[in-house]
Amino acid sequence: MNILDFKYEKKDALSFLKELPDNSVSLVITSPPYNIGKEYETRKSLQAYLTEMYPIVEEIYRVLTPQGSVCWEVGNYVSEDKHKEIYPLDVYYYELFKKNNFILRNRIIWHFEHGLQCKNRFSGRYESILWFTKTDDYVFNLDDVRVPSKYPGKKHFKGENKGKLSGNPNGKNPSDLWVATEKRLIEDWEAEIWDIPNVKSNHPEKTIHPCQFPIELVERCVLALTNKGDIVLDPFAGVGSSLIAALKNGRRAYGTELQQEYIDKGIERIGLLEKEVLKTRPIYETIYKPSGKDSISKYPEEWLELRLKGIQESIAKLEDEKRQITGQMMSLFKE
Repeated sequence: MNILDFKYEKKDALSFLKELPDNSVSLVITSPPYNIGKEYETRKSLQAYLTEMYPIVEEIYRVLTPQGSVCWEVGNYVSEDKHKEIYPLDVYYYELFKKNNFILRNRIIWHFEHGLQCKNRFSGRYESILWFTKTDDYVFNLDDVRVPSKYPGKKHFKGENKGKLSGNPNGKNPSDLWVATEKRLIEDWEAEIWDIPNVKSNHPEKTIHPCQFPIELVERCVLALTNKGDIVLDPFAGVGSSLIAALKNGRRAYGTELQQEYIDKGIERIGLLEKEVLKTRPIYETIYKPSGKDSISKYPEEWLELRLKGIQESIAKLEDEKRQITGQMMSLFKE
């Protein structure tokens, strides 16, 4: 496929942003480091982390076009003290962006099924995407992301349009509950939950990066919030998933990354995209559901035996209690 020009440089995000002209980028979409000690970040206090991010947010406002958007995807910061307290980063980033006059349009929930199994709290299975715009005159290509209506034959039941079809022949606004198939996208842009698989070991896009963006997650934002030929920027580009999503859909792509091995892998992936052999997960593909027939989704025999043993012990206790109550009742009758 023919791809447009792109920049993918080994440089820190702030330096890269300062080189860009004013009002030049249509969409900034990224997942910044969460300050949780991953191999590509240096852990610091939450306040120091946010202080470091503030000038980056300032520069993003400067380079963004008046019609531009920011999609900022984050999870939680976990404290290093004995409490291991959770700090939802979207709450803190909201303040940073508001101080720079951004306007929040949606807080989207990205839901996924796989991740760490926690022992002292519920396992985290979602992260947030904060969608900000620079002005009230922003790009929103609703027709590019419409989905089939659930009830296309629905009609107005009152008013001057009573009896007329109430929907749009091109489909409905897909809401904010975005699940990854056309069938599941029926309730999307309004419900604020996107059900998209995260990139784990068996995902077709898996590379060397430990926290990789799914391409389809970026594609939805690219299609809805930019036009062909626009510039999409990821200031924490990793292995280039955001660049791929942009180039795949006729946009230009800018990215910056500090780890050379990630850049090398990203360049390799872009080359495969150009040759049309890059493995990706289609944006509307159904999320895998275990059939119950494969061995890994069957309830283990060992657990069945434990369960059976537990049931037998419960029955024995109930029988013993029954005998005790029966004996007590017989004693009462004799009296």
